[in-house]
Amino acid sequence: MKKEIYISESIGETRIAVKENGKLAEVHVDKQSQERTVGNIYKGVVENVIPGMQAAFVNIGQENNAFLPFSEISDPELLSNSNKKSKEIDVLLSPGQEIIVQVIKEPFDKKGARITTDLSIAGRFIVLVPNSKYVGVSKKMRDKYERRRLKKIAFEMKKHGLGIIIRTVAEGKTEKQIQNDYANLEKKYKQLMDSAQKVEGPTLIHSDLEMTSSVLRDLISDNVEKIVVDSKNNFKKIKKIIKEDSLEIGDLIEHYKKRVPLFKEEKIDDELMKLLRKKVWLKSGAYLIIERTEAMVVVDVNSGKFVGKKGHEENSLKINLEAAKEIAKQLRLRHLSGLILIDFIDMTASDNRKKVYLEMKKELRKDRAKVAVAPITEFGLLEMTRQRIRVSLLDSMSEECPSCKGSGKIISIETLITRIEHWLRRYKAKHMSLRIKLHLHPKNANYLNKEKKSVLKGLMWKNFIHLKIIENADLRLDEFRFVRSKDDVDITKEMGLEKD
Repeated sequence: MKKEIYISESIGETRIAVKENGKLAEVHVDKQSQERTVGNIYKGVVENVIPGMQAAFVNIGQENNAFLPFSEISDPELLSNSNKKSKEIDVLLSPGQEIIVQVIKEPFDKKGARITTDLSIAGRFIVLVPNSKYVGVSKKMRDKYERRRLKKIAFEMKKHGLGIIIRTVAEGKTEKQIQNDYANLEKKYKQLMDSAQKVEGPTLIHSDLEMTSSVLRDLISDNVEKIVVDSKNNFKKIKKIIKEDSLEIGDLIEHYKKRVPLFKEEKIDDELMKLLRKKVWLKSGAYLIIERTEAMVVVDVNSGKFVGKKGHEENSLKINLEAAKEIAKQLRLRHLSGLILIDFIDMTASDNRKKVYLEMKKELRKDRAKVAVAPITEFGLLEMTRQRIRVSLLDSMSEECPSCKGSGKIISIETLITRIEHWLRRYKAKHMSLRIKLHLHPKNANYLNKEKKSVLKGLMWKNFIHLKIIENADLRLDEFRFVRSKDDVDITKEMGLEKD
């Protein structure tokens, strides 16, 4: 599979797009305002230990305390042997205690980062796992002879107390390349532990690579066909990475200098905008609805415009197989993670459900994130989980609407008028003023002034007050402001906010 990597840098943001066989497969957005913390190692201070939750909260210097499940603690010095028969884990943690932890999930919304005491330091070809005896090879590497070769190399260079995981990109690499990577990681680990001894928590003691370098570390391999960069700095950075890793792809790097933006030239911008929409059309005329809730991601498969020439079962199978491919692609592109529930079109035959399930598993093998998939139920539901590596594309490229708060809905004009009327009633109960200006969004102002004059007259007669409607483009559709006519003082808050 041939890869093309496109890197575009602008003020405050870097975007990376990966094409596989000419089609968009991955998108990464790195904002300067969004600090990346996954992989960072901290000397933290335990704030609370809650056995009932089987978790502790640790201050690592961020706005919210980090969440440490007891299941993420394997250090024998932090575990108690007093409760062997119980399924619950007893830990030797207390408030004020300093511990070394690593971020495995970014903080999200008002939740703190998820952390672990099981440290790992990623290199180009291997991952160093301190305080471990484990030696493993990436499961995504299929060649059993290559797996055996790499595992032999790992065992020969492994030192006491340092586990090793061979990464997928190590396939075909020389023993010297892997040994050099190991030596660099070992040196890095010793330095960060020395640093940890000299400082008090909470403090950062090791920072993982920034996103651009991290993504490149994972993506650059011998099967990369082309790397196009529109920034001189990134051009030099990639040249350096390629030289350090002895990759024979130096001639494939292009410095893009055209006036037309790189992502516009490659039509990647159009694809990005589609990824922010809920609806995804399939070639057959069927479509997907992808929605993220607080608890899970829900994907609904619909037949849409599809007109099959066969029976219901055959048509359903065709749509579901097409949908399985597209869903796997969309999860990867949108960085959707956690629990994912997919509602396929109902199929009565268990063999057909199995076909769709196997197709889904096959397509998910292309995903660098860890996934777990359950077979499709008789109701057409498939449950799966996907590892959260970074925030979703929607969160990276958008902000919550201040009006709808993420619901996609705002109050109707009728409900807004009811709130206005309630405000007027409360105001007239305390004041005798007869003239007030009502500021509204231009759309709502036009509605009352022209389309619904009777409603406006009703508000004035019922409350024995004169209202002058003022168009205010600074207001949202669900907002209003009352201003006293005689002195232009905003009196909205006197009777409570407009959303009361």
